[in-house]
Formats: sequence, C-alpha cells, structure tokens
Amino acid sequence: MNRDEMVERFIQLVQIYSPSKHERQVAEAVEETLRGLGLAPYYDAAGAAIDGDCGNLIAKLPATEPGRPTVMLNAHLDTVEPSRNIRPVIEDDFIRSAGDTILGADDKAGVVIILEVLRALAAEDLARGEVVAVFTVAEEIGLLGAQNLDFGQVHADVAYVMDGGQTTGKMTTAAPYANRMVYTVRGKAAHAGVCPEQGINAIVAASRGIAAMRLGRLDEETTANIGLIQGGTATNIVPDRVVASGEARSHDLQKLTEQTEHMARCMTQAAEQMGAEVEIEQSRSYDGFAIPDSASIVQWASAAAQRLGHTPCTERGGGGSDANIFNAHGIPAVILSTGARDAHTLQESLCISEMVQAARWLLETIRQVNSTPR
Repeated sequence: MNRDEMVERFIQLVQIYSPSKHERQVAEAVEETLRGLGLAPYYDAAGAAIDGDCGNLIAKLPATEPGRPTVMLNAHLDTVEPSRNIRPVIEDDFIRSAGDTILGADDKAGVVIILEVLRALAAEDLARGEVVAVFTVAEEIGLLGAQNLDFGQVHADVAYVMDGGQTTGKMTTAAPYANRMVYTVRGKAAHAGVCPEQGINAIVAASRGIAAMRLGRLDEETTANIGLIQGGTATNIVPDRVVASGEARSHDLQKLTEQTEHMARCMTQAAEQMGAEVEIEQSRSYDGFAIPDSASIVQWASAAAQRLGHTPCTERGGGGSDANIFNAHGIPAVILSTGARDAHTLQESLCISEMVQAARWLLETIRQVNSTPR
C-alpha cells in the first residue's frame, strides 16, 4: 500500500464539498482516478431518482479467471454537515479537521481504501473473479443511493462495505431494522393574548405525546428517538400545527413493531386528550441483517486479519449502512473498519496507519476469497 498517495488522495477528497445529493464534484475526482487505473466507470440513475446531482459511481475490475467469486467493494461519497471548507490538519499519525467542521473520514477514508486496493489488484498477478466497486450517494440521509442501485445490473457473491470504525480486524456483521415516523398534530389557532382558551395548542399536544414515549436506549437491541419538531408561526398565536419526526431501531423485528405502535399510541392519546387530531406516517427505513461468524464472508476476512497479525472480531452495530440494503437484495455484506474515529462530530479524526492497515486487510481478504477451491 502506498501510504503517501493514500494520505494525499484523502486530503484532496475531504476538501471537496459533498453533502448528500451534491456529490458530483467528489465523484468526478474519484472517476478520474478510476480511469487512470484503466477502468471504465459509469453512473447509474440513482441521482435522478432522489433529485440529486449525481448517481452512484460504479467501476468493474474484470476477472482474471472466470468462475471465481465476484466481490463488491463499497463506500459512500456523501458527508454530513458541517462540511464546507474542511481544513485537514496532520498531527503525527492522525488527520483531523481544524475544529470547525467534520473531517469527512466517514466515508472518504473508505473511498481511498477501495481506490488503493483496486490499484494493487490491477497491478498484481492474482487468479480472481470480478471486483465491482460501488461508490454510493446520499447514504447519510437514508441509504438512498444504495436503495436506488440497479441490482439487475450489479451482481456480486459478497460485499465488503468500508464504513466502519478504527480497529483493523473488527467487522460489523449485524445491524438493526429501522422505522421512520412523522407525526402531524393539528390543533386550533387563536390569539394567545386575547382568547387563548379558544385555541388548541398543537405544540403542547405533541410535547405531551413525546413525553409519554419510551425513548433512548430501551435494551441492548432497541433504541428510539424523536429528532425533529417544527411548528408555530408567532409567539402571540396558539399554534394549530406541529410536525414531529422520529425513528425506532431494533435487531428484533417484534420489538421494533411494539415500539413503533407504542410511540403512535402515545401521540394519539395525547392529541385526543386535548381535542387535537394527529396524522401518523410510518415507514421502514431499512431492514436489518445478521450474518453468523461461520459464514464464508466472515471467515475470509477473519483469515485475512490473522495473516496480517490482527485479531479478528465481530460486533453488532446500532446504525444503518449500505450493507443493510445489499443484504436485503441477497448479497451477503459486512462492514470493515477504516481507521476513522468520532464520526459526525467536530472531533472526527483518521488514524493514518489504521487506514493503511485497513487497505492491506481488504486486499488480503480478496485474496482469501479467491483462494477457496472452486
């Protein structure tokens, strides 16, 4: 692995502003690198489907020996905010932002790792199957790029998603199911100083519903949250409408169903008690998955970690990733570490040596996949 090139490419990519649905510029930088490797990258139609400026970027490294497994490599191109004018700072073995933005290691570290592994694979004489690189868009706002990937055109036997934490050898092999809910509470407007008793305060009704909900970490498998609330027009008007949005996640589908029903019941009862009405929208954000340690996809990555002197381990994750979507479409997918720390915060950082080790691990994993007798 070329450490200096990886660091230089990472510094380049994180300085490109690429929030969800606005990934075109960073995608073009990645596309240029892929073409430099002799590949023929292309974009799918996901951008149009989600009203973004760019589709998923896909490149395929042809098989050197037909009949061997096809491996998908995945990372996402978008970042959360604040991510405008990122100023990366190198301190010893770490890269950080200047402190007023995120760094963007989630998931541009994963992008850099995949590009370096593709470079190494293209240069070495290895009997292997096809390698498909999928750089998705709009992952951070609901896995939208992966959800709109044309799985009729993208095939793989296994997928390794480079979007994990800091420790080489650690794999996320399970992730929860997730539901999204939107509660629109409608009350009655009135002048807050002249005749407040004639109004029905939608904000109060929604607040009472939220206060009655079980939220936070409910058990080792289940979480719930109300993350957005919007309503009201002026301080002197009893608000007649408020919208509260939230989510629930669980590795147990029955627990998720019960929690979703509980939250709806709390909001409905609170609204009825005040004479308000509530409209509830509920939808599945993504399905969960659980891959046993005995599965080939885990065993290959474990063997690769051991060959490099690392201790392999698996964990259940609490978040969603593109791996959820791939598993739902029948492609076994696990998440590998990238060396990133404290994602989605101003303290986000990337351990350079861990990023390089993650690239070595991914390369060795692909070798292990192709060492299996056909």
